[in-house]
Amino acid sequence: MRVTGGEVKGTRLKTLPRHFIRPTTSVAKRAIFSLLENRTTDWGRVLDLYAGSGALGIEALSRGAEWVDFVDRRRSCCDIIRANLEKTGARQRAHIYCCAVSKALTILDNSYDVVFIDPPYSDPSTHSLLMNLATSKLLGENSTVVLCHANRFSLNSDYDGLHLVKQRRYGDTFIFIYQKEV
Repeated sequence: MRVTGGEVKGTRLKTLPRHFIRPTTSVAKRAIFSLLENRTTDWGRVLDLYAGSGALGIEALSRGAEWVDFVDRRRSCCDIIRANLEKTGARQRAHIYCCAVSKALTILDNSYDVVFIDPPYSDPSTHSLLMNLATSKLLGENSTVVLCHANRFSLNSDYDGLHLVKQRRYGDTFIFIYQKEV
């Protein structure tokens, strides 16, 4: 897996074996950032939930994000994110929370411009996560939420001011882009 754009484009990222995680494909990653470049002007603060190898957050750092908070509950993933941040020279522009996403939502106190959510495809809690996120202080006016999902569980087009603005499909991966309107 490689960074697909920005200042560290082409850098190979470390990842767990595929049977432990489902990394976002390069095609899907390029599509996500293409969609975001047309929608998002502020990349100040980014949150990467279910971060895995950290590929989405590191891609954002490479493309100009000022700060990324990574969340993953698995220690092995947190170690890989740390190694990938060191490799890309971005360790000073990030923090890793090695805890469950549900816990992170209660301890984080920043407002984020972009939030990436890339849960395991078999996780049925995505709907409730979006409901909780929509009403949290983590989203400010015009925050963008990017969800990578298998579309196995139905999702709403609106979550308390968080509106679906784009949806794309790339193989098994569905990309949902939500925008927060206050």
